[in-house]
Amino acid sequence: MTGKVVAVTGANSGMGLATTVELAKQGAHVVMICRSKERGERALEQARNQSGRSDIVLMTCDLGSFASIRTFTAAFKQKYSQLDVLINNAGVVALKRSITSDGFESQIGINHLGHFLLTNELLDLLQRAPQGRIINVSSGAHKAGRIHFDDPNLTRGYNVAKGYAQSKLANILFTNELAKRLAGTRVTVNSLHPGAVATNIGVDRKSGFGKTVHKLLKPFFRTPLEGAKTAIYLASSDEAANLTGQYFIDSKSVQTASKASNPELAAKLWAWSEQQVKLT
Repeated sequence: MTGKVVAVTGANSGMGLATTVELAKQGAHVVMICRSKERGERALEQARNQSGRSDIVLMTCDLGSFASIRTFTAAFKQKYSQLDVLINNAGVVALKRSITSDGFESQIGINHLGHFLLTNELLDLLQRAPQGRIINVSSGAHKAGRIHFDDPNLTRGYNVAKGYAQSKLANILFTNELAKRLAGTRVTVNSLHPGAVATNIGVDRKSGFGKTVHKLLKPFFRTPLEGAKTAIYLASSDEAANLTGQYFIDSKSVQTASKASNPELAAKLWAWSEQQVKLT
């Protein structure tokens, strides 16, 4: 990984922070992409201390805002002429229905559309790398998911599981369609399930709601580093260099639910997503 430029979304805590530290230890130049400057700066200090690397940098971007994503990618392109690895790790679990600044239900808006736009905006830099890699953190929850094309923002009968599962299915469909579009290029794209990981996802930062449940379940969860291992493997291993359009658990390629490998559904989601983010 020495000298490679790696960008990690949601890098201020949990798996994103663990991924940052491990890849920096391997010699990568890691760009931590965080929404909050304050939380990001605390995490940056932690990442530099734990990795012993002073060249990790922080850049802010709100994945719930298409304008913020476009501002970020323009700034990123001013600094870097290529990107070797993009790890789309950030994710939200919205216990109560909330919407992004662009008016989308937050889970489909951030977990899928935010990363869809970010990836497309950075594609030219990934294609300039000797071997670009895109890694999308999905979840086994995709099995319960359905893309609600008639009501993607879940205005009727919202529940957190329905929204989260939809967004995680979208991550895999996006991966598969992008892999197809990038066939024959030097860029690979894969998705993964990290396992049940003890992170702050699902804990309301303002009210603290969800903390007690989190504390009770923590002993049964993987640590953020254990959860990050598959992303680290896909980002750094020689074995993964030519693998694309696959779904991984514990660094092994496995079958997804059949709907996640449906090419018509993937193409339909891509067309819808392109329209929503006004991709030109």
